Amino acid sequence: MNSAQQLVRSQRDLLLKWTLDHPAPLLRWLHDAEVLSSAHYLSLLERSPSNGVAQALEMVCATEEGSQRFLQVLREVQDYYGRDLQVWVERHCRDEHVSKPLPEPVRAEEKKPKGPIAKLFKGKSRGFTLTTEVKAKEELKPSRSVKLANIRVPISAHKTTLLKRTEQLKCYSEGEGVASNSASHIEIRYTDLFVTEDDDLVDSSQHEYFDLASRRARIYVHQACQRIRPCHLLGPQATTGRPPKRVKVKGIAGIGKSVAVQRLVYEWAIGKTMREFTCIFDLRFRELNLIEAPLSLLELLGERFRYLKAALPDLFTSPSSLLFILDGLDEFKFPLDWSGPDKNIDVRSQVPVSELMLALIKGSLLPEASVILTTRPSTQAPKRFFQRCCVVLGFEEDQVKEYTTKFYKDREVAEKVYNYILNNDNLFVLSFIPLYCYIICTAMAEFFSQGYPDVGDSNSLELNPPRTISEVYFCYLFTAVKHHAQRGSAERGTPRSEVLSLAKQQLTNLGKLAYENLLQKKIMFSRADLESFGVTPADLQTTFLCHILQPLREETVEMFSFFHLTVQEHLAALYCAINLFSQEDIIQALDFWCFGIPPPSSTAAPLQNTDSTDKLESLQMFTRFFMGMLRARLAGQLDGLVMCPMERAGGVPGRLGLWFQDQFKGRKLKNRAALNLLHCLMEFHTKEATSMAAPEIKSLNLFKMKLSVVDCAAMHYVLQFSPHTLQELNLGYSNIGNRGLNRLGPILHRCESLYLRYNCLDKQAAILESTLLKSNECQVKKLFMCGNNLGPEGVLKLWNALEHNTTVEELYLDITGITERGTENIVACLSKNISLKTLTIVGNDIGEVGRSRLRELKQCRPGLRIIANFVDDLGLLQAYLDWVEEIRADRDQMDSVKNADALQSVLKGLQVAGEQVEEGQNAEKAKELRANIVELLKSSKNLIGERQVM
Repeated sequence: MNSAQQLVRSQRDLLLKWTLDHPAPLLRWLHDAEVLSSAHYLSLLERSPSNGVAQALEMVCATEEGSQRFLQVLREVQDYYGRDLQVWVERHCRDEHVSKPLPEPVRAEEKKPKGPIAKLFKGKSRGFTLTTEVKAKEELKPSRSVKLANIRVPISAHKTTLLKRTEQLKCYSEGEGVASNSASHIEIRYTDLFVTEDDDLVDSSQHEYFDLASRRARIYVHQACQRIRPCHLLGPQATTGRPPKRVKVKGIAGIGKSVAVQRLVYEWAIGKTMREFTCIFDLRFRELNLIEAPLSLLELLGERFRYLKAALPDLFTSPSSLLFILDGLDEFKFPLDWSGPDKNIDVRSQVPVSELMLALIKGSLLPEASVILTTRPSTQAPKRFFQRCCVVLGFEEDQVKEYTTKFYKDREVAEKVYNYILNNDNLFVLSFIPLYCYIICTAMAEFFSQGYPDVGDSNSLELNPPRTISEVYFCYLFTAVKHHAQRGSAERGTPRSEVLSLAKQQLTNLGKLAYENLLQKKIMFSRADLESFGVTPADLQTTFLCHILQPLREETVEMFSFFHLTVQEHLAALYCAINLFSQEDIIQALDFWCFGIPPPSSTAAPLQNTDSTDKLESLQMFTRFFMGMLRARLAGQLDGLVMCPMERAGGVPGRLGLWFQDQFKGRKLKNRAALNLLHCLMEFHTKEATSMAAPEIKSLNLFKMKLSVVDCAAMHYVLQFSPHTLQELNLGYSNIGNRGLNRLGPILHRCESLYLRYNCLDKQAAILESTLLKSNECQVKKLFMCGNNLGPEGVLKLWNALEHNTTVEELYLDITGITERGTENIVACLSKNISLKTLTIVGNDIGEVGRSRLRELKQCRPGLRIIANFVDDLGLLQAYLDWVEEIRADRDQMDSVKNADALQSVLKGLQVAGEQVEEGQNAEKAKELRANIVELLKSSKNLIGERQVM
């Protein structure tokens, strides 16, 4: 047996004693040193600390090589453990040769915690002090400077504290079945996020979920080059080659900002990333809310990180080695004056905490230090103060699968749930948001776990997995209530109504808290707030409330919030669904929530005290939840919660059908309002109401609304009930992609004017369009496909379909990737067509052969107007000039155009046309268009270049 192996085996018990209280650093470094495999590493994290370390030591002792690597790892991680281990390492691990005679074991004695610093670690880590014998042998490494020696112990304490605070992910699930989740270590549960460059455009009147859906729809397919891993937020910038000093990360509630930051802090504390920073200070704005008196940065950090207090002066001598992470600006109650002059303050200046944070963010205080700020989209934090601005967009499809696999212990269950999500448009789109993904997985657990009855054909939610958003949330809530009820008197087969009745009062109180504060846009609550609504904070850990509310405790702070905004919205909707007792109450409520019309008179609780309500534009998700919960009530699924039956409940669908009918017929609905009504009808999912409303939709203009596949599903659901032709469906610049188009496929043939410009469509979309053009039921007269990459194969399918089509009069295929090959059958097919009157095909590289074929087609079809060059038509040139101005003013549209390389295609088309026409009004317009495009491309060149590098 060799010396390293002998040393580790003989000292095994002592090493176990020193490291078992905090095994994470040792296990992670052993994994990265390839001593532990990934599977073995993750399995050890799930064990008890002593068991995990014991198993790891057993593995490393098995070979001499493993023992040597273990000793090398100990040298790296010694600072995470007590001084006894550090002295042991100094003695035995000075170099690779470890053949010294084995020493007497080091004796350790417990150290009782004393004072505020010790109290900070009480219950978290054992303290050991050296015996007199060991102290006599203690020595410092000669290469360490005095300053480094001064901060070594405090920084080690800081890292240990951060590790203990960040190594566990919050887990609200308490399921005990095989499908439930119990692993919450960050190394096991964390799934990486999709982060990208931010254009800093915010529509604050829109619900933040829909703003996110718009962003994803615009860039998800195209921005592989723009994705930024969270660990690279401070990576070098493409323009300067230097790392940014100020970084802003924004994202909606539940998207994973704080968890991503938690992972960054964990990785630094364990010594695996951002090692250029000596110290990281993570501060939460909700904690800073309690600071009323002026104070200095030194005082703030000294109070927040007491074990660092003595080291702070030394740390501030090198500010470039410091990183401040400021989490949750949206929760900060103090206003920040972004436009005010910078104040001359330093780390010892006593100022209000708002001025301190503002100076730190803007860089007037510690400009050489680095700052990462997280916030929600609606909170102002001007882009000019940051060198990098990012937005968190949640998961990609692969990460949804990864998350689902990690959530369930049973891989078969995980696969079933993932496939169900993948095949349900509503759930598929929701799942990209991490917290939604958690809610979906929790709601699905019982439906797919072993021992649960097979999914049947019944409409009962107790037999079928949820399909709509409101059903998912109600399943989540019911699962939470049911699990806690089962701990008491309820059995597995206890009827739904009986289970709900056990939590009736708590759900009513919770719903009222959610609703009344939602109207006031209040999401944070004090203990007094909860108690005023009859919600007892002490019940959080013993009832289903632990799945709904989360305490926010940081040092002396105690606040509460629903663990996601949509959970608050759903409970508010549930409260309203069980407290509106007549058709008139429902109509007045919808008028109020959707259009801000104050209810004239009602005794219903949700319609009281509405005078002080702020703007209601952000209630879209709430209204959808309400319609879903109203359907559940009418179906008897809320029995056990309802106080008394609804008057003429059977007539509610018809009355609602008339209300929706009036909105589509009598109002000039903005595109967002119209889309929300479609979603409300889909959530209500009642044929009677939808059949009454759908015929009143004569046209639907959602131009520049970035639409998800769920939006397309809502359009399809409603419009399928209309027997009439849709005069216009304008989805231009909506980026619906092939999946969204497929969802709309069954209704597209009934659209007289169909605008699909710049929608990230490709050959598959052209195949779908050709199928509907061949249909005997096709009623399409105008088809706009500009700016989609249909390619030659796709357009060949369109020509074939048009050979026998008798409805299409105008076809616009500008900038669709048509090549010479794409014109092979154009003459043969279109010469037989009798309806087509206008064909535009500019911006395509069809070559001389292609142009020759168009001339031949013109001879065969003299009545067909063909525009193949920009200079052929003055009106077309002016339209493109207007288009370029729109792009200049609208970054959303710029992204769509840029993704299709449209501007470059236009430039190339202008060059070809310019060789043929050099004089006249058309030529002048063409020169103007060329100049404007060149200027636009030049102005965005830096942005494009930076994104491509990332």
